[in-house]
Amino acid sequence: MFDLTSLLATTTEFIRANQAWAPAIVFVVAFGESVALVSFFIPATALLLAFGALIEASDLSLAPIWLSATIGATLGDALSYWIGWRYKDQARGFWPLSRRPDLVEKAEAFFHRFGFWSVAIGRFFGPLRAVIPLVAGILAMRQLHFQVANVGSAALWAFAMLAPGAAALKLMGH
Repeated sequence: MFDLTSLLATTTEFIRANQAWAPAIVFVVAFGESVALVSFFIPATALLLAFGALIEASDLSLAPIWLSATIGATLGDALSYWIGWRYKDQARGFWPLSRRPDLVEKAEAFFHRFGFWSVAIGRFFGPLRAVIPLVAGILAMRQLHFQVANVGSAALWAFAMLAPGAAALKLMGH
């Protein structure tokens, strides 16, 4: 059985003991959270909020960790886009998406409604975060438009995930 509390504790202790690894770990978490077929298995929001607190508690610099999260999220979405573009409608049948056709349908409706902005907005909404880029690829969104929305929203999302943990710890007087 999956134990989020144990995973968070183990990860945060590892980062405390190995601070030089923090940017790489954050990159992997953000990348995994952004890949359509992997994101269902990574509790990235909780992990990134915890990393934000660790930044403050460990006197780590926010900039390299934020940059790592931004690059990880950007590349994860780019991979999801490519999978959608390469496999088109076949991608809908890939596991675990095949078990959630409703999620793909919702993402497609969201994409049709908001177009370019769906990539940027979708990053901030749970399961849509990794499915919207896949749908953008399936529906052949122009790559330049996708990447502009992808990079801009990844930078904002990474900050929004890391800053609250750091701010909360600072407010608590650490």
